[in-house]
Amino acid sequence: MMKFPFYLQIGETKILLHTLMEPLAFFIGFRYFLWLKKRRGDILKDDNRTWIIIAAIFGALLGSRLVGGFEDPLKLSGAESWLIHFYSNKTVLGGFLGALFAVELVKKIIGVKTASGDLFVYPMLLALIIGRIGCFSMGIYEDTYGYPTVSVFGTDLGDGIARHPVTLYEIFYLMVSWMFLYLLEQKKTFGNGALFKIFMITYIVFRFLLEYIKPHYTYSIGLSAIQIACFMGLIWYAPFIINPWKLLRNPK
Repeated sequence: MMKFPFYLQIGETKILLHTLMEPLAFFIGFRYFLWLKKRRGDILKDDNRTWIIIAAIFGALLGSRLVGGFEDPLKLSGAESWLIHFYSNKTVLGGFLGALFAVELVKKIIGVKTASGDLFVYPMLLALIIGRIGCFSMGIYEDTYGYPTVSVFGTDLGDGIARHPVTLYEIFYLMVSWMFLYLLEQKKTFGNGALFKIFMITYIVFRFLLEYIKPHYTYSIGLSAIQIACFMGLIWYAPFIINPWKLLRNPK
């Protein structure tokens, strides 16, 4: 039986595995991005890419906290400090969307019209896989666990109840998505930016569906905060969902 949360023993010091995995995800993901940039080249000038990275970082920070803070309005209304509440709650989906909107805004300001996301796709996948390993290591001691289940996938995450291991589901999804996107890329028929758009659309749909097997607060419209954010993301990408031919290199 696994014992949650997982710790690393270094001498007499015990460190939560999750504490290490989160910064490790950012570090390895960024190093992988730099390697890909050097190997494949970049269609953007270095100064423009720098502004885009800065926008993505601050957009992700704001978006992750904003969506995370609204996941449980009951906790929000009872919080002694709204600032601390929003800072203490975060979600990857909100971070992705926040980064997306911030980058698009900065691109308009600096006059960049070229799609810029493809280089981020595989580093994002890698960083997210590493980060979700950390989330799984917390079991029920972080809000990344699922409802109780009698399915063969049920896992005791630390409370003696077989639950959907949603972080493992996501890791599996991310690995399959990586293989799928890599095979698509080999066809070389997709336009610049298509890889990022496909990743975002499929990930948004995945996260929307995943909410149905996770404990969450449901707003009066029948959706959680993450699902509302997903819906907004799908609206953003609606032109490519309605007409996927726009993703091709030379659409007719």
